[in-house]
Amino acid sequence: MRSVIDIVDLSVEEINGLLKTASDIIKNPKKYSKKCKGKKIATLFFEPSTRTRLSFESAMLELGGSVIGFSSASSSSASKGESVSDTAKVISKYADIIAMRHPKEGAPLVAALNGDIPVINAGDGGHCHPTQTLADLLTIKREKGGFDNLTVGFCGDLKYGRTVHSIIGALSRYNNVKIVLISPNELKIPSYVKEDVLDKFNMDYIETDSLEDSLPSLDVLYMTRVQEERFTDRNEYERLKDSYVLNKEKLNKAKEDTIVLHPLPRVNEISIDVDDDKRACYFKQVENGKIMRMALILMLLDIAKKDKSKFTLNDNKIVYNKFKCSNPVCISQTEQELKGMAKPVDNGNYRCVYCDKDF
Repeated sequence: MRSVIDIVDLSVEEINGLLKTASDIIKNPKKYSKKCKGKKIATLFFEPSTRTRLSFESAMLELGGSVIGFSSASSSSASKGESVSDTAKVISKYADIIAMRHPKEGAPLVAALNGDIPVINAGDGGHCHPTQTLADLLTIKREKGGFDNLTVGFCGDLKYGRTVHSIIGALSRYNNVKIVLISPNELKIPSYVKEDVLDKFNMDYIETDSLEDSLPSLDVLYMTRVQEERFTDRNEYERLKDSYVLNKEKLNKAKEDTIVLHPLPRVNEISIDVDDDKRACYFKQVENGKIMRMALILMLLDIAKKDKSKFTLNDNKIVYNKFKCSNPVCISQTEQELKGMAKPVDNGNYRCVYCDKDF
């Protein structure tokens, strides 16, 4: 049984296959209108979402399937104390595939390990968001023709911005991609992304706090909002929330063929005077996200039809119950019955399998 918890769960060949399917969906939508007839997706959204939840639901409906689920934890049995693992076991009896968003990092992994149907991570805390990355990749491919030899700038909240963590992992598979990380010191990219992706794959990257100085060199500018809901200190959020604002005047410093992406929702980090610029592609990402989710649902349901075995972690280096994760947003902090799972990393430390926090 296959699930997609992190973008690295997909090989380059699989990503390219999804992009090929997406292109065919764009050209031949009627061909796919009954592909999922009789199938159900459960959209289990334990925190608010508009685009991602409706995108998954629209994707399944356009494939001829149906949708069940909930849009907040308060309308689920989680409000009564039900665990993620129990929820996954129950929903497996009702649906054919799950799309889960959860504020606790590692929750979709727990669902995949305990349920009997494929699970797609629709965002877990500030950790991962693989289907947004698929939307980003399709947008870049359609606008830039491919991924090799690009300079990609990420600007804003790189600490809590799960979409940034996922797309950097995806771009690490392609050739000569240069990464420019633009953020205040307090919102720098997490160490595990540096160590596991940027350093591990010898990616060319720089860190800076200047958007204006970076713009002229970029082929892709990926803006992100400061993630208010991830902050434990309200004063820190207020101090950092307006760190970067892209407006028409600043965008004029970029190349004519630079494209501007944003996972949405935006707050004020992209001025509305940018919306009519031909380089603004963030609303195109929305459509591309639905199409890539259609492709991913088809792929996972096809695999599930052939392979009924439970999802497992195929890593013989994992150690169990040796460490207790201290990350307050790790799912293991909330659901005490979970096994502690850690894996060794190059610096001699161990890292939580659920949330990637180092011990």
